[in-house]
Amino acid sequence: MRHSSGSVVLDKRSNTYNFFWWEDGKRKSKALGKFPTKAAAWKAARTLRQSVENRLQPVSESPQVSSLVERYMLEKMPKRSDTIRTYTSWLKFRILPKWGMCALTDMQARPVELWLQSLPLAPKSKAHIRGLLRLLWDYAMWAGDIPTQRNPIELVTVLGATKRLKKPRSLSADEFQKFIAKLADPFRTLALLSVCFGLRISEALGLKWGDIDWLNGTIRIERGIVAQRVEDTKTAESHRTMKVDSAMLEILKLWKQSSQFTGQSDWIFASPIQLGRLPYSYRQICRVYSRAGKQAGIGHISTHVLRHTYRSWLDAVGTSVGVQQKMMRHADIRTTMNIYGDVVTDEMVQAGSKVASLALIGRGTAGSAS
Repeated sequence: MRHSSGSVVLDKRSNTYNFFWWEDGKRKSKALGKFPTKAAAWKAARTLRQSVENRLQPVSESPQVSSLVERYMLEKMPKRSDTIRTYTSWLKFRILPKWGMCALTDMQARPVELWLQSLPLAPKSKAHIRGLLRLLWDYAMWAGDIPTQRNPIELVTVLGATKRLKKPRSLSADEFQKFIAKLADPFRTLALLSVCFGLRISEALGLKWGDIDWLNGTIRIERGIVAQRVEDTKTAESHRTMKVDSAMLEILKLWKQSSQFTGQSDWIFASPIQLGRLPYSYRQICRVYSRAGKQAGIGHISTHVLRHTYRSWLDAVGTSVGVQQKMMRHADIRTTMNIYGDVVTDEMVQAGSKVASLALIGRGTAGSAS
């Protein structure tokens, strides 16, 4: 009977069994003693054979983190451009300077947690870096570079990862009116549309005239524009058809009458500089919003302030938390949203109209805003 790690042979002269194996090109042996059967001799050799197998097993070298990152970026990097930009930044400026020349197996829970604690970053940013380190470990196991095992980064704790250091800013109705008073179209309409639906700026810029159903008064959120590239919405939950308040619908009609680009496939906020091929850029919107906020005396206004404003206004008009979550289109609370089902449809329409009435003060009544 032979095994790759050795064999048991009976010495007929002494009627004893010996265990033979090859190591470093040399044949070695170990006396086992007398046994009634060869199977019994193999049983006695089990511990010795396991020791030999462990010594002969080739040592699996852990990949260097820098080479692993290169392959990860080619094979497993997410396709969404803003995610690529964020991951690349964390890798280039945080992970590689610290761990690039180390073996992956050096990135264990304790040293990683101590390192994260030393970084001058917000807890949420540290949590993002931890998540990326976990992905690198998962990738190494998926690629067969290291044996499948529990990911040690799962043991890393980041205190306060779900808490914000700064309270998100939102505008009062009065502040918003001062803000849009300093905006010319199409930026005024863009701001109104964003605050009336809580749209991310990528979703607002990604709207086309064909997304509006003028007869039924709805608008479809189907895509986003990130770094002037057309992409899917951030999450599946973000992809949705929403009811448009009648007053907001009139504002959209007025902008369409003024726009150079009014075809079904044209961007609602098409850039004349791009000859309508693309909407205005995110950077330009940021500059316009920031300037308008300072001129209005309310300070810097970022594009995401309008989404936070939408949420605070939903709360101000008495919208239930469940309806707020569904209207915000958050993917991580989809289960909560499904509990309400179609029952919340009327509440959503009423809440949307009430928010529109706050945004459109002085521009006529806002449909069913009572």
